[in-house]
Order: sequence, then C-alpha cells, then structure tokens
Amino acid sequence: MPVLVITGTGTEVGKTVTTAAVAAVALAAGRSVAVLKPAQTGVGPRECGDADEVARLAGTLTTRELGRFPEPLAPATAARRAGLAPVRPQEVADAAGKLAADHDLVLVEGAGGLLVRLDDEGATLADVARLLDAPVLVVAAAGLGTLNNTELTARELRRQGLDFTGVVIGSWPDSPDLAMRCNLADLPEVSGGPLLGAIPAGAGARDPLDFRAGAAAWLAAPLGGTWDAHAFTAAHPA
Repeated sequence: MPVLVITGTGTEVGKTVTTAAVAAVALAAGRSVAVLKPAQTGVGPRECGDADEVARLAGTLTTRELGRFPEPLAPATAARRAGLAPVRPQEVADAAGKLAADHDLVLVEGAGGLLVRLDDEGATLADVARLLDAPVLVVAAAGLGTLNNTELTARELRRQGLDFTGVVIGSWPDSPDLAMRCNLADLPEVSGGPLLGAIPAGAGARDPLDFRAGAAAWLAAPLGGTWDAHAFTAAHPA
C-alpha cells in the first residue's frame, strides 16, 4: 500500500488526526512516510496547515501542499474566490507518484468529503484515487447521523469502482452515548467495509510523544496497529 487516500464523511470528523495516527504507526515500524495535502483551505501563508499538524504529531516525515487558499471553503470555491488556479487531479497524482518513488508510504489527505470539488469542472478526490489506483480510507464521526453519511460515501466509492479500505472513527469520546455504541456494529454493516480503528477524542491535543506511543492501539492491523474491532465493540455494549 504505497499510497493511501484518506477522505472523510464530511468536515471536522478527524481526518488529520487519523492521518497522523497512520503516519505515526508507519514511522514506528521503520517506514518512510510522506503526507500530501492537495488543497489546504482556511489557512494563511505563514500558518500551519494540516500536513504540518500531521508532522507535529507523528514525527519526521515529508510534507507537501499543492495549493493553499485563505478562505475556509471547498477547494474549488476557495481557489475561485482567491483568483488562484485550482488543484487538478492529475497534478495530485503526479505529486503522489513522485513521493511514492522515495517513500514507503504516501498519505493523501483530502479536504472535507469524497465529492468536495477540487475545481470548477467537478473533479474530486475520487478522481485522484482513480488516477493513482489507490485504496481509500474513510474517516467517520462517531454519533447520530454518521450511518447515512458513511453509507453514502461507501456507495459512491463502489459506484466509481474504487478500492474502499474501511472506516476509522475519527473521534471516540470517553463516555459514548447509545447511538455511538450502536454505531460500532452498524458502521461495518451499512458501509460494507471493516471498522479499522477509533481515535480517542482529543488525541490531537496530546503531547506528540504520547500521541505516537498510543497510535498503534487506535488502529487495526491493516493500518499497522493492534486495535481489535470485536474487542472494542464488546467493551462498549449497546
């Protein structure tokens, strides 16, 4: 899995902290890692973006952005309003391919959900995954409403013939409510893919050394970790 595309069921579901966890586990296993953020929105020229945050949490890795747009909007809209050229899927695929030549793992973190537009022609992260022939990991919210959003994302991945790796819950609270506990069983059912991890709420605010030490316990074996979906679900009965 030299390239993994990471998308979400929407905004603020924990894509960046999940990307950091995947990167931290890979780095701990001795793999070289690059993180590619095709379009960073809502961040000024000298501010830290998502790729920088991944590096802060995970450790020494290569980061690259292809486009940075100041307003917190969808990439196509943000680029248009800024009078800047949008990021095109082929540009992303070319950059990821070059990074893959020198790294064991390249993580491509999208903006928002799978179908958020990169340009005014309607290109999306799904087009990037197709060009790269790369698997797609979906980061989902824990609570009420996540089943619909996750199923829609998984259906679209399959409709487009893309490789759907599974689902990671991007923020799992200390005291999950009934809907969250039920979703542990329901997310694999509605998505048709495995549950591959649950990131503790607030993990991104941890000390980086603590984050790196804990990351393997938050992710399942296909992502290099030790997390077990059956045991986790059993520990949080509905």
